[in-house]
Amino acid sequence: MKPMTLVDEFEHYSAWRDAVYVRVEALRDWLATQELGDAESELRLNQLLGRLQEDTLNVAFVAEFSRGKSELINAIFFSDYRQRVLPSSAGRTTMCPTELYYTPTRRPSLRLLPIDTKTREGSIADFKRDADAWTEFPLNLDSADEMSATLMRLADTMQVDAATAEAYGLINPNDEETARGLARDGGIAIPRWRHALINFPHPLLKQGLVILDTPGLNAVGTEPELTLNMLPSAHAVLFLLAADTGVTKSDIEIWRQYIAPLQGASRARLVVLNKIDGLWDDLKSPAEIDAVIARQVDASATLLDLPASQVYPVSAQKALVAKVKNDPALLARSRLLELEAALTQELIPCKQTLVSESAQASVEDVVIKTTELLETRLANIQDQVDELQGLRGKNRDVIQHMMVKANEDKQQFERGLRQFNALRNVFASQVETLRRRLGMQALRSEVRQTRQAMEKSRFSVGLREAMGGFFREIDGNLKASAAIIYEIRSMMTAMYQKFSDEHGLAAVNPPDHSLNKYRKEMARLEQVFDERFNTVFKMLTLGQHQLTARFFETLASKVVQVFELANSETEAWLKALIAPMETQVREHKIQLKRRLESVSRIHAATETLDDRIDELDASIGSVSDQLDQLARINTRIVDALSDDLSDDLTGARLAKTA
Repeated sequence: MKPMTLVDEFEHYSAWRDAVYVRVEALRDWLATQELGDAESELRLNQLLGRLQEDTLNVAFVAEFSRGKSELINAIFFSDYRQRVLPSSAGRTTMCPTELYYTPTRRPSLRLLPIDTKTREGSIADFKRDADAWTEFPLNLDSADEMSATLMRLADTMQVDAATAEAYGLINPNDEETARGLARDGGIAIPRWRHALINFPHPLLKQGLVILDTPGLNAVGTEPELTLNMLPSAHAVLFLLAADTGVTKSDIEIWRQYIAPLQGASRARLVVLNKIDGLWDDLKSPAEIDAVIARQVDASATLLDLPASQVYPVSAQKALVAKVKNDPALLARSRLLELEAALTQELIPCKQTLVSESAQASVEDVVIKTTELLETRLANIQDQVDELQGLRGKNRDVIQHMMVKANEDKQQFERGLRQFNALRNVFASQVETLRRRLGMQALRSEVRQTRQAMEKSRFSVGLREAMGGFFREIDGNLKASAAIIYEIRSMMTAMYQKFSDEHGLAAVNPPDHSLNKYRKEMARLEQVFDERFNTVFKMLTLGQHQLTARFFETLASKVVQVFELANSETEAWLKALIAPMETQVREHKIQLKRRLESVSRIHAATETLDDRIDELDASIGSVSDQLDQLARINTRIVDALSDDLSDDLTGARLAKTA
């Protein structure tokens, strides 16, 4: 049986994701049709559907220049085009970080962010929301030559004086080598562009693949967003070395500062020893060549403190040639298949597991809550049937007593409702306090104050103090918010227990919520800043001060993103906390009203007893059918999440397209 390739695995993942989407969508629509949904359930399912629809798989290629990143991307992902999609030749062909993706709402194009935006406030994420900041060039997909010429703009440079390069944070004039070059040439060549976006309708990009190509240590070091956001967000990071040079000093610096810290089960880190064709020697036997390559692999692994099994020797250039010319022997010799197999085994399954776990948690909560509602409704109806059947042959005095009892139960419940409404007022007050602590207004005020403090300081001590105070304030707000969350949950737990004991409502264990992961992320960002500050900003020049300011802007943008997520999840938790109680109270109120109506009707005309019992029996059958339908829909979703889709993957994709 032919092994799954990376392309095959990605297509299978995309089909799996589409099938999950269709089935979650069916659950949402069924709940709406049956009038069983509520605002919280609909919100959770719509958020899940949005995540599935916008799901991407991010792969970052990191290396110093001339390591063959662009050629490797061409060989792995774009060989079917029988041409180089990304420019690749000797020297530096990619001068700025480049993202390849596909958005159908935009035309195929190359968009470039000018380098002078480094002196303006705002992160790359901010500039992505400003279409006017970019220079756009359309891609002519019908002409390989025109497209190649357009993409060569990635290599554009410009000659500037030292002050300009320093203001952009691209050089340190105190560096001896830089100083000699400036003295010799009177200026320096810098990239014309700060960032590039390529919107390209490749089949894999259409399915959600996003590729990040980074152009060496200088770009990684001077573009804080790469360090803080783009690389940590990647699901796989491929770090390239060159077999002809081995592990250089700058390679080790990139690895230790930016790649080695990226750990976690959700991310694959692979080291690629490229250009092994430079070690091919017609005067040596295949075994001797393999031994030379093995020694390079072992040496590279030792210097990077990795097992040799995590270093993959390849020849990207020969692999691309082999794929274009359909040369299996050359492809095998290039060893690209081993790297693709590692990506296939590590990248896609990890990503699928993450998406599956997230989807399962959302669906499970909605299904459990709906099942509990239906089971409570079923129990209430059955209680009414039992009560009415007990009235057979009874005189009107007994029925009158039942009416009195039903009224007493209704009055007791109304007293409980008044307590519940009082608790809701306390709940609303605590929620308002929580929103002030965790809210975006307080955060933006803190960002503004820190920025002003940094602008006033021209020394590293002042900058460090400003940033330290910023992180202390943020952590204090998160810690206080966590205490409020604990109080709110404790209060709701007590109320749930009280209503369960006094009114027979289903026992509910309110969902827990923790801000620990956000505090950990803040600690990670503070550590990144500390490490960056210690290694680069011991003595501040104009350019380094500019870079510090830009680093803070990027850092602040990332903190805002984290807080927005914390706010979103907290708001969803608050709805999930109160919604089950509101649903149960509403349902119990309806059933009490129906019970009283039934007894009243029977008291007025005893001959309707059998008719009412028949109506309730029919209702029991209807609710039982709803429980069965919900179970079947849930089973289909569980099967999809476990990848047990058999032959209906294609059908699911067609259904979604239709």
